[in-house]
Order: sequence, then C-alpha cells, then structure tokens
Amino acid sequence: MPADLAVIGLGPYGLPLAQAAVAAGIPTLGYATGPEAGSLSPAELRRMLSGGFRPATDPAGLGRVRTAVICAPTPRGVDGGLDLSQVESAARTLAARLRPHTTVILESPVHPGTTEDFLRPLLEKDSGLRAGRDFHLAYAPSRVDPGSRDHTPANTPKVIGGLTPACTESAAAFYARLTDKVVRARGPREAETVQLLETNFRHVNIALVNEMAVLCHDLGVDLWDVIRCAETKPFGFQAFRPGPGVGGHGVPQDLTGHAGRPLRMVELAQQVNGRMPRYVVQRAAALLNEHGKSARGARVLLLGVTYKADLADQQGTPAHEVAIRLMELGASVSYHDPHVASWSVLDRPVPRADSLYEAAADADLTILLQQHRTYDMQGLSVKAQLLLDTRGATPTGAAHRL
Repeated sequence: MPADLAVIGLGPYGLPLAQAAVAAGIPTLGYATGPEAGSLSPAELRRMLSGGFRPATDPAGLGRVRTAVICAPTPRGVDGGLDLSQVESAARTLAARLRPHTTVILESPVHPGTTEDFLRPLLEKDSGLRAGRDFHLAYAPSRVDPGSRDHTPANTPKVIGGLTPACTESAAAFYARLTDKVVRARGPREAETVQLLETNFRHVNIALVNEMAVLCHDLGVDLWDVIRCAETKPFGFQAFRPGPGVGGHGVPQDLTGHAGRPLRMVELAQQVNGRMPRYVVQRAAALLNEHGKSARGARVLLLGVTYKADLADQQGTPAHEVAIRLMELGASVSYHDPHVASWSVLDRPVPRADSLYEAAADADLTILLQQHRTYDMQGLSVKAQLLLDTRGATPTGAAHRL
C-alpha cells in the first residue's frame, strides 16, 4: 500500500504524529533526519507496522505522498539560537523529490518567519515549484505532551497557519483526520508565534514558582500547601509546580538577535530556571551538614534522571547538572531510574542501584528529581536515611521538600 503521509524526523515531534496517523488509518512513511530522541517499544513498533507504518532510509518514497510533515528537532545551537540544520537537511531531501499538489507542513519549533523566509526558499529552489501555487505550505505547532494519558493528538486542538488560504485549508483537511478540532491562524507567522507563546508561558510560570520555592523555604512556608489552596481559585490562576530545573525539547526563545529585541521576562525565566540545579545541590549540602555529614564523601542517590515522569527521554534533564555539582563537592553519586538502564555524566558511568529500597537505606541522602509512577514515596520516605523531595511527592513531614 503506498504511503499517504511522510513524517520527516522521528524524534519527539515526529513519532507522536506518526503514531496518531497510523491510529487514524493513514498509511505513513517515516523518514529519520538524524539521531532521533524518540523511541518505540518493540510492541509499539509491531502495532505501527501492522497499521501501515513504513520506516524508510531511501528518500525516494517522499515523492509519492500527498502530505509531508517536517518534524526535525531544532536544539539550541552554540550561539544560543535555534539550530535549523536538521530542518534544512529535511527540506533539501524533500525538495529534490517534491511533486505538484503536495502539502508540506513544518511542525518543528522555530522562530516566527522561518516557514516563509527559511523553508520556503529551500523548497522552491530545489524543486522548481512555487509555494502557494504548485504546492501547499503551512506551519503547525506540534503541541506534544509526551507520556500524557490525558492529552492526545486526537483531543488536542491543532493550530494551522498556511501561506495562502488554500494552503491553510489543505493542511486543515489533513489534520482533521487526526484531531477533533482544527484552529486556523491568519498565517504561518501567527502559527509559529503560537508555539513561541506556549513554550515561553511554560518556562516563565515555572520560573515564578521556582522563585517562590526558594522564598518559601527561607520564610518557613509550605509552598506545596500554598499551591494546593491557590489552585482552588476558578479564575486568574493556573497551577505550576517547582522542580530541580526545566528539561525537554521545547526551548524557550527570547528572540534576542532575531526580532531586534529580547523578551526580558523570558531571559529572566531562563536565568531563574537555570539556577535550580545549583539550588538543589546547595539544599542537599545543607541537609547533610545539618545531620552532621559533609557532602565530601557522602553517598547520594538520585531518583529519576529523565526530564519528565514515566519517560526515558533525558533531553535537557536537570539531573545531569545536579550530578556534576555533587561530584564537584566530592559526593559519591549513584542513581535509580526504571526507564534508564545506564547513565553517564562527564563521560563516566554513574553506578545504577539495582535494589531501590536497599540503596535508599544505604545512601546518606536520597534526592527525588523525577517522580516516576512506580515510585512509592511513602515507602521510600521510611527507608531513606535522609530524603530531599524536589517534586512535592511525599506527604507533609515525611521528607524535606524543595
């Protein structure tokens, strides 16, 4: 069966799209753009293959689909901006095989204007076709919530911004097969800026609650109780919770050097969130000291080293910096994570605890960095000699909370 859809980039944005398309009965070709951060279990891969998914290494198949969605990752580059090299590679690969009437959609997180000013010229030059006349071009924020059981592609509205009204409608017709609701933006720049606003909203609000965590600790106030009470307000408030830092693939963008002006609130949020791993280590050292122990030589167990609960993805995880700073203090660091079989920091393997409760009982300090569903925090709080909970997962008084 020929593929109807090509997903170019099978990382954190492309894999969920491919899975949703297969679940909707759309024959899908998956084309990797490089080392992918997404992963499938053998059972998930078997289900996708039986449903019409075809992984491909030969780009020839890209010229035989009606819709091509570019989902290449755009990590932060050495200059602090977004690295579009994988988007460029995907565009050139597709353009050489692009045929008339194809709908091309970009889902990668990008700066506003990228679809028109960066992607469009690449596609037109290498294909000889004109966007908006010979093929459709649009942008759609990925809106992926990895690991969520509540927010799926089917029940998450999809925002579409096309180069022309016809481009928007063509992209909307495709996404209507995957989701219950399609929202039409004025154009690709508005759709790109939706992604920018949504990502920055998350980082700014996490930064606010992280600052509140530091303040409340100094004041002797239980921030988790404050949040519990505040989220009962039915308007004007949305609950965010503090943590050891912010990871994931959604890179906050301040547009410095891009739009000619920075977003000062986003710059500040990045600074606040970037300081959290250091603060966690400071709290850890203080706790050890309060109990008559030095960080130097202390046995510290880190629980959960992924960036999000119940996932194996370590992109941007604050656990990495926490481990480095503990090692710099002379601590002996080990870890436990049901989703990570091996873990290295500074190119050195970190010992993995096989027996969680025995490791917690043996460690001078256990730090919960990520609350995986399998962790029994009540039981761990009893077993651990000293527990620092950065996620508010333990009952009040059962552990030291961030």
